[in-house]
Amino acid sequence: MALPKDMRLKGHRTFNYIHKNSIKYHGKLMTFKVARSNPEILLSHKLTNTSNKFRVAIAISKKVSKKAVERNKLRRILLGWLLTNIQKINNHKPYWLLVNLKFGDFCNDKNKILEEFQNLMFKSHLIK
Repeated sequence: MALPKDMRLKGHRTFNYIHKNSIKYHGKLMTFKVARSNPEILLSHKLTNTSNKFRVAIAISKKVSKKAVERNKLRRILLGWLLTNIQKINNHKPYWLLVNLKFGDFCNDKNKILEEFQNLMFKSHLIK
């Protein structure tokens, strides 16, 4: 399950902006960085008409798992939850979200990951 192109974050300037201008929410398994959207950064990617919407990037380090298969599986789990639980109403929020999974031995515990992801989504007020 892939994230729609109008919801993806891309470009090093975008990530630099998020790192510098974000509010951080910490959990045991992951951290959220939420920043107000900045459509001017995405102009070079020709994303002008949808650039002020909610966008997401999920970063999973090799410290979480050396195997790309496992990292992609975790990414698909989080994206699947996000796509099923975020409504069109929340898609207009002008925020960018960067999810960083912390290292640890939790790859097999899907419920823990989803529970913390959901808690952080509520804590950051991205969903209600």
